[in-house]
Amino acid sequence: MQPKPHQNAPLDERITSALVGAAVGDALGGPVEGYSPEQILERHGGRVHGIVGPWHGDDWRTARPLAPYHKGDGHVTDDTLMTHALVRVYSRVRDHLDAYAIADHLVPDLMTEPRWIPELESEALPLQRIFLAEKWLVTRIHYGHADPREAGTGNIVNCGAAMYMAPVGLVNAADPRAAYAEALDIAGAHQSSYGREAAGVLAAAVAAACTPGATPDSVVSTCLSLAKDGTRAAIERVCEEASRHPDFESALRPLREAVTPYDTVGPDYRAPSLGARRPSRLHAIEELPVALGMLLVARGDYRHAVLGAVNYGRDCDSIATMAGALAGALGSPVPEDWAKTVAEASRLDLWEPATALTAVTREIFARDVARRRTHEHAFASLGGRECSD
Repeated sequence: MQPKPHQNAPLDERITSALVGAAVGDALGGPVEGYSPEQILERHGGRVHGIVGPWHGDDWRTARPLAPYHKGDGHVTDDTLMTHALVRVYSRVRDHLDAYAIADHLVPDLMTEPRWIPELESEALPLQRIFLAEKWLVTRIHYGHADPREAGTGNIVNCGAAMYMAPVGLVNAADPRAAYAEALDIAGAHQSSYGREAAGVLAAAVAAACTPGATPDSVVSTCLSLAKDGTRAAIERVCEEASRHPDFESALRPLREAVTPYDTVGPDYRAPSLGARRPSRLHAIEELPVALGMLLVARGDYRHAVLGAVNYGRDCDSIATMAGALAGALGSPVPEDWAKTVAEASRLDLWEPATALTAVTREIFARDVARRRTHEHAFASLGGRECSD
């Protein structure tokens, strides 16, 4: 039985829980990113149940492969930095976005605006923190002058675009098809193939989760109705397996086995295979199907979904970011102690982006209604049908 107490949460609460939930999931997953469930179990003497310190303790400044990033102690990673950057783009444009909005606003934000970077414990340009797949945005668009709609072609195919697409789903709350289309347009500047597809499906999933009465099952059904090729197959297989498990402990290994045929990275996350991250219609990123699987296992509960994602390991900061956004959009509350600790440790206001995006979402909806009515009147004038107004 799916939990129901939060199903009637209003828009502002869902947006807040989704964005704060994504950031908290990111912070919890960061210190164990890249490791297996077995390694996490051994390192922490059990499963991770909250915020933990760096994998190498006080040696985080020099220990490879993570130096110089302070992952742990409640610090968010580039997933949250990119999500907040996209919210700022919405705040500037105050309408739906496309690939050109990414070129005109997101790229300058990354390369010209110094901000506090929690993992560096200093102020720096976001460009100095983001991963190579995100630096691609600056390389291709700013320096290469590529058409923004096609700039993602040639990039590493990974979860880089999907990890920050939750705001697109929130702006299109309860309209997953529109969220899917908008995210695909935006993500064209960053990703191609199944990396771009995952961005569209994640946005659609968040929009579907915002629908009154939504459940994890209805969110997955929406994803399956929109997803294409290997992404759809991976979601279907992983979620089929997830439905068999009452808790994340029993699901950790089976979910990995379910997604393995579609994941190109291979068994050693830190040593990808030669075929890794290349375009394909047969494959999928690992993060999105597993996040949806953990949402099902948790029956929509935020804490359980995020902890399942964190203890899964591998790219678990991004998996927990997605799972946190989805559970939050369903209305499941983020534990206050986690949110407070992450906000203080990261020296970020986790609630301000939600307040800003809520206002923008209402403005965009009003514009959508006006545009739709204009179209209805024009179509009726053409004899298409009688206009009710």
